[in-house]
Amino acid sequence: MKIKGLFLGFAMAAVSLPSLAEDAHTYHYGDHLDVAKVVSIQNPEGCEVGSSTMVYLDSQGVRHTLKYLRTGSQCND
Repeated sequence: MKIKGLFLGFAMAAVSLPSLAEDAHTYHYGDHLDVAKVVSIQNPEGCEVGSSTMVYLDSQGVRHTLKYLRTGSQCND
């Protein structure tokens, strides 16, 4: 019984770990963004549409993570 409770405790902790990470906001058309400084951008590979992530600071210095769709940066014209 003690092992079962210990396992349950670890399982609950593992489920809650993602909540400790910064929550990413998914961009929707028309969202107002307060971007004072871009920290980093990760673009999708290749030329297909994929998920991109931008980390930025707002005008108050608060760090945000934004997820959005875009084409990869390796497209040939």
